[in-house]
Amino acid sequence: MSDNRQDRRYPQNLQGVLQLAVEAGSAAEGPARSEPMSEERKTWLREALSDICKGQMDEVEQMKQSLAVLQKEEPNEKEQDGEEEREEDEEDERELAFEMLSELCENLDNARDLMTLGGLELCVSRYLCHVQSGLRWRAAQLLASCAQNMPQVQEYLLKADVLPKLLQLTDSDPNPTVRVKALYAVSCESLRLYTPMPHLLAISGGLVREQEAGLQAFVSHDGFSVLMRGMQSENEKVRTKSAFLLLNLLTSHPEHKETVVSMGMVQQLVSVLRTPHSPFHEHVLGALCCLVEDFQQGLEDCRSPTLGLEEFLKQRTKELQGKEESQEELDFCERLRVLCFNGQQTDDVGMDR
Repeated sequence: MSDNRQDRRYPQNLQGVLQLAVEAGSAAEGPARSEPMSEERKTWLREALSDICKGQMDEVEQMKQSLAVLQKEEPNEKEQDGEEEREEDEEDERELAFEMLSELCENLDNARDLMTLGGLELCVSRYLCHVQSGLRWRAAQLLASCAQNMPQVQEYLLKADVLPKLLQLTDSDPNPTVRVKALYAVSCESLRLYTPMPHLLAISGGLVREQEAGLQAFVSHDGFSVLMRGMQSENEKVRTKSAFLLLNLLTSHPEHKETVVSMGMVQQLVSVLRTPHSPFHEHVLGALCCLVEDFQQGLEDCRSPTLGLEEFLKQRTKELQGKEESQEELDFCERLRVLCFNGQQTDDVGMDR
C-alpha cells in the first residue's frame, strides 16, 4: 500500500470518495476478511474527506460573494450622469459574478444551495428583466444550469411562474443571445441538438421535458406558438433549438398532436422546409413524422395537394443521397414519404398515387 502512496490523487468530491470505497471493497479476491482498518488508511480517509468538505465550503463562500455583487443596489438616473465608466465596471463585475455562479452550479449540490441562498429569486425578480442584455442572458443561463436534472429547482421555478417570462424572452427579446439562453432554460437541451430519435426520451429534462407540471404550463402559455415562431427566426440557434424541442415534446407527449395540428403546424413546418436548406430541417422533418404517425388529421394535412409535399420530399431525398452527414435527415424524409405517400420510389415522379 505504501508503495503507491505518492501516486494517489484524492477524489475531488463525495461521489469520488464513494467510488473509491466501492472499488476498495470489490478489489479483494476471495472471502472478505474482517481486519481492522490500518492507521495509514484512516489518516488517508480523514484527509480526503477534510479536503472535500473544505472545497465545498469554499464554493458556498464563492456563491455568497457572487450574490453580494448581484444584490448591490442599482444606481439611479442622477447617479448615472457623468459616471458611465463606473457603470460599465459594475456591469462587468455582475457579469463575472453570473459566470462564476453558472460554473459552480454545474454541481447539483451548489444549485440547491443557490436556491436556498435566494439566488434564483434574484435572477427571476431582477435580472431576467434587466435593461442590460448581457445580464439578462446570463440570468437565463444560470437558471438553465440549476434546473438541469434537479427536480427541487424545477419545482421552485415553476411555482415562481418563471416559464412565462422565459417564453416571452424567447419570443420577443431584441437580443439574439437572450432569446437563445431563454429557450435553453425552458428546454435544458444540454447542447445535445442532434440526438437520434430512439434516444430522445433518455435526455435529461428541464422545466418542460419530462416535467408534467412544466409541460402543462408551457401549453397554457401558448408555448407551441413560441416554437413555431422560433423556427421562423433569423437566428440559426433559435431555429434549431425550437425545432428540436418541438420534436422532443411530440415524441414524449403524442397526446398534444391535436393541439399542435389545429394551430396549422403542419403547414408552417412545410413552409419552413422550403426555406434555404439548413441542418435543423432534420428536426422539422422528424416533427412532421410525429404529427402524421397514428394521427389522421396530421396525415390529411400533409397530403393536401396545396402543400406539394410529395414532390418536395422526392426532390429533397435526391439532394441528400450519398451525403453521410445528412443521413438522419434522409431517414426522416424517407419515413415521411412512407407514412404519407405509401413509399413511392424517387423515380416515380409524376405517377398517380
